[in-house]
Amino acid sequence: MSYDAVLWLSFGGPEGPDEVMPFLENVTRGRGVPPERLAEVAEHYQHFGGVSPINRLNREAIGAVEKELAAQGLELPVYFGNRNWRPMVEDTVARMAADGVRRALVFPTSAYGGYSACRQYDEDIERARAAVGENAPELVKLRQFFDHPLFVSSFADAVRAAHSGLEGARTVFTAHSVPVSADAAAGPPSEGGYRYSRQIAEAARLVALEAGVPEYDVVWQSRSGPPRIPWLEPDIVDHIDVLHERGERAVVVCPVGFVSDHLEVIWDLDNEAAERAAELGMGFARAATPNSDPRFAELVVELVREHVSGAPARKLSEFPAAGCTVNGAVCAPGCCEPARRPAR
Repeated sequence: MSYDAVLWLSFGGPEGPDEVMPFLENVTRGRGVPPERLAEVAEHYQHFGGVSPINRLNREAIGAVEKELAAQGLELPVYFGNRNWRPMVEDTVARMAADGVRRALVFPTSAYGGYSACRQYDEDIERARAAVGENAPELVKLRQFFDHPLFVSSFADAVRAAHSGLEGARTVFTAHSVPVSADAAAGPPSEGGYRYSRQIAEAARLVALEAGVPEYDVVWQSRSGPPRIPWLEPDIVDHIDVLHERGERAVVVCPVGFVSDHLEVIWDLDNEAAERAAELGMGFARAATPNSDPRFAELVVELVREHVSGAPARKLSEFPAAGCTVNGAVCAPGCCEPARRPAR
């Protein structure tokens, strides 16, 4: 099957102080997040001049992917669209249609399953196509890649580099927390490989194995829901307290749940977690995320080649391959369903 383009589909982020609150309102629409919580999160963005690094990092990664596509003889332009902020995916898909694109592959900037990490990108695709109408291109979403050898090796090298300056540090892998109910909805028990927390744990195991780290912890960060709703725990800052009580003198934190330095990485880890470790007199280092690594562009192009030339799907785990969709049709029944909200 032939394809005309690649759509790089991401979360989005503000690029100026006046965009912060409208962006956060887009992110939290319909979720009942109180205004005071929005104001608190807005301060995190204002700490960095109201600019999230995510759009810049996406544009840099797109540039690297375009070069890799060209180097491999694939003439596929790469379009950029976001779920929550400009460039909005609806506008991007409209431009693709105007440019004559009829069939495109979609790369979502998340390696994992789960509602927000996977299924919601299906909804973004469906919404964008509906907005464009009958001239909308066919959109095929690429699969999840948390267990891809290039993803794992990039993180493993980053973990080794972080350890090089800290003797005897404890390795801690982090990922964005989600409500426990949302994690449970990521697939029936017989298909537990779709579950977000299990995929995070498997990615951490694979990275630790390749990095030569015999012992490690998996914790969570960036929870944003009301206290009455259980989220995946423990939190990274609380866990640093526990490590200190256990007598650990240093910690290496690897944000294995992220492909780039989102604001959650630079705020929750480089600021809050690092500051807590310093308060306790602990050494601290944070492993780099992969999208600035040349292997990340190679990974994306390899996922593209699975569709355009039948390249084999390289995986390091026995978890089911998932996440690939055509125009919002999910890859497997029951995968990454949205959690039911409790009755009020």
